[in-house]
Amino acid sequence: MNALLIIDVQNDFIPGGSLAVPGGDEIVPVINGLMGRFELVLATQDWHPQDHMSFASNHKGKKPFEEIVHQGLDQILWPDHCVQGTSGAAFHPDLNANPIEAIFRKGMDRDIDSYSGFYDNGHKKSTGLTGYLKEKGDPVIYCCGLAADVCVYFTLKDALQEGFEVTLISDATRALDDEKFAEMEKELVSLGMESVESRELTF
Repeated sequence: MNALLIIDVQNDFIPGGSLAVPGGDEIVPVINGLMGRFELVLATQDWHPQDHMSFASNHKGKKPFEEIVHQGLDQILWPDHCVQGTSGAAFHPDLNANPIEAIFRKGMDRDIDSYSGFYDNGHKKSTGLTGYLKEKGDPVIYCCGLAADVCVYFTLKDALQEGFEVTLISDATRALDDEKFAEMEKELVSLGMESVESRELTF
């Protein structure tokens, strides 16, 4: 079985959103075109409380993209984004959500950030995604979404560490920093990840 995992295609990560990824809207039609080729379609969704510790607005005198150490972990302070129940947290309106069988929300604990679809950044709490995928028969995971150098990267890395066969659909993701992600991609390939463009899929 092949599973498509759509990571954080939410309004706040789209141009015009509070934490926009350049070209983030361009991947939506690519993802929509892919869904019908997969037996299982899943998604993750950033879902933060308003008082989340990763928001610069919750740290007096701090600005977005400054870095702090919180509970022993390095933490980038972000603009407020994907606040629970807001339009910014909703999936892009053009994303066809009908085939999505399950949505795994993350970042709900105000005291720790959660980039990966599998675990929080301290690997203290699982989202349950590993168990769900195991119950579905250990599918090959094809990842896409936003942002390549943050949530997509950490999701891919955790998927590999959980023992899944993992492929990145490169034209169905975009990065905040392309050069940074190019280095990250080399690391992931060394760990066993494959990378394809959507037109190269043969099933």
